[in-house]
Amino acid sequence: MAVAGLHHVTAISASAQATLDFHVRVLGLRLVKRTVNFEDARAWHLYFGNEGGAPGTLITFFAAAGTRPGGRGGAGMATSWALAVPRDSLDGWKRRLKRLGVPVTESPGRFGDRALAVDDPDGLRVELVESETRAADPWPLGLHAVTLTVTDAGPTVAILEGLFGMRVAAGDETLRRVSAGAAVGSHVDVLQAPRAAQGRLAAGAIHHVAFRARDDEHQAALLAAVRASGLTASDVLDRKYFRSFYFRERGGVLFEVATDPPGFAVDENAETLGETLCLPPWLEGERAAIAAALPPLRGAARAM
Repeated sequence: MAVAGLHHVTAISASAQATLDFHVRVLGLRLVKRTVNFEDARAWHLYFGNEGGAPGTLITFFAAAGTRPGGRGGAGMATSWALAVPRDSLDGWKRRLKRLGVPVTESPGRFGDRALAVDDPDGLRVELVESETRAADPWPLGLHAVTLTVTDAGPTVAILEGLFGMRVAAGDETLRRVSAGAAVGSHVDVLQAPRAAQGRLAAGAIHHVAFRARDDEHQAALLAAVRASGLTASDVLDRKYFRSFYFRERGGVLFEVATDPPGFAVDENAETLGETLCLPPWLEGERAAIAAALPPLRGAARAM
């Protein structure tokens, strides 16, 4: 019943265009879906990942006109994420980021990781972590880790181990790495910060963390286990590209469990992912009004 790793991480952005430009032009990700927040169709929901938008490679953003700035990570929240990049690519990344005028710093990394750190347009910290995988191109391979900040790590780690079948791979009481053993999207770093202030959910803050269920049957078993543990979970919701349920783990972080199928090619060809506004069937009748209300959004290309 173990989860297959991280599915995606979702944050809040003040500007869909600035977010698109940064994650495609600077970080070299692909925009694999432009849709809307299904609970608030006035907001873009942009998905970035590898060429096919595979689970474990995805970072996503809610971006609406008028979104307040100043989001801040804090207790009971995911507070940063890291992307894996190919082995021996960090020196090239450092030169490239400086050439593009993006402030970059050496990161101390964690558990022996070699890493660089940059901030996205809303001030959200992103690390580029050198993996053991070699590749011809330097572009990110997928999620490496997400960091959760909680006042007491014990209950959060217990859920990751006991319900999700992950294992503690390294660390101590202050910082523990819990791993799913996946090729990408494997690690959750749980930071215990008893005096951490509450965060502020606004642009620049992470909204939730999603974990992978292989299929509907696997997801149903995970949902039953979550509810049997005494936690309150939503029913399964249709997200068109996957099905999801949500719950807050005992440290306060919002978790989602999302299925791998059906994927992003259900309404676009693989070659044209992310090029047009895609909507779920129940919003198609409002397409004209939704499109007119959304902030304009141009495409972007990787800066070489």
